[in-house]
Amino acid sequence: MKLPRKGRSLSLFSSQLILISYLFKWLLICLIIGSIAGTASAGFLLSLQWATEWREQHFWIICLLPLAGLLIGLIYHYYGQDVSRGNNQLLEEFHNPKNIIPFKMAPMIWLSTVLTHLVGGSAGREGTAVQMGGSLADQLTHLFKFKPRDRKVILIAGIAAGFASVFGTPLAGTIFGLEVMVIGQLSYTAILPSLLSAVIADYMCRAWNVGHTHYHIDLIPALNSINILWTILAGIVFGIVAMLFSWLMHKIADCFKTIVNYAPLRPLLGGAVLVMVIAAIQWLVPAYSTRYLGLGVPVIVESFKQQQLFVDFAAKILFTAFTLGAGFKGGEVTPLFFIGATLGSALSLIIPLPVGLLAGMGFVSVFAGAANTPLACIVMGLELFGIEAGVFIALACIVAFLFSGNSGIYTSQRIGSAKHILLYRYLRK
Repeated sequence: MKLPRKGRSLSLFSSQLILISYLFKWLLICLIIGSIAGTASAGFLLSLQWATEWREQHFWIICLLPLAGLLIGLIYHYYGQDVSRGNNQLLEEFHNPKNIIPFKMAPMIWLSTVLTHLVGGSAGREGTAVQMGGSLADQLTHLFKFKPRDRKVILIAGIAAGFASVFGTPLAGTIFGLEVMVIGQLSYTAILPSLLSAVIADYMCRAWNVGHTHYHIDLIPALNSINILWTILAGIVFGIVAMLFSWLMHKIADCFKTIVNYAPLRPLLGGAVLVMVIAAIQWLVPAYSTRYLGLGVPVIVESFKQQQLFVDFAAKILFTAFTLGAGFKGGEVTPLFFIGATLGSALSLIIPLPVGLLAGMGFVSVFAGAANTPLACIVMGLELFGIEAGVFIALACIVAFLFSGNSGIYTSQRIGSAKHILLYRYLRK
């Protein structure tokens, strides 16, 4: 039965009031989350810059890798076991809410990541920013007494804010927060809070005069059938390498747990091995002694301009998988950028596409395959490299995602749509 015109108007007016109330509620909450996460990321990026510059000026600090590893191991073993799961802990709390993420996750991951970079560990920064954003945002649960449904949105917003502010990509941060929880599914309930928190966090980070690295693709070829086929081939390679990185990192972590029962000794042992490897490289190829340490941003930038060697991506895989697998702290994403960009640059020796375009495709595609977040990586590619490369970037990311297997760097991701199962079912029809 139709409502009278007056009744329909009143119903419409009431629904608009509810939506306005919803908007202002999350605008206030996301203003807090974005401001805190953006400020934390700004401070973290500045401290990371200081650690990197100090290490490059004092190469001897690398000899302290084992001691730094022991210190990180002791801190987390005796004071941080309840936050040691890192990004996976945020995902687990989203799927099975139990306890509010302890506040100490933020300062502990901040300090341990800076220490890892100070002594030359090969690690990233995304994991740190995401953990800081998620844990700081979750503290609002104490203040506002959120229901479980709202708390899930809070976690997504915190993750989006951390990711957006550390890379300067608010749209990619928005999609990443929505996409990373469940493979193949997006949480549309959190789409507005995710966007608001990401944009505000990015703005706050820039407001502190903290800049981000700029990348540029000089030449975009014509979009024809031949170049599309070459892009698909490159995407397959990127996906396989992403799967290799995830597998190796988890395998090395399992090996350390099997060999060394006492957790703090794992990074001590891993650090000692890394020092010996770095010393060997210093003796054999002095110019490459620091090439695979830390973030490796200069090498990433170089990959867009000149062809790299195939050894670069392989060496970064080994250094990063060993550093993180041994128990040092940091993210995986910037090393994945390094791996993808250098691999794409090297592939220009075989694939007749511009070196800058292949580097950009690899930059986001290897990450897409390892993190199972193709949409976020497509958007990141558009934000970083421009819309002109959009079709190449999107095609490479999607193919890499399909060929990277169902596992990834985040072991606590739920599989809402298993890639291989869907493909097999389609092929069997």
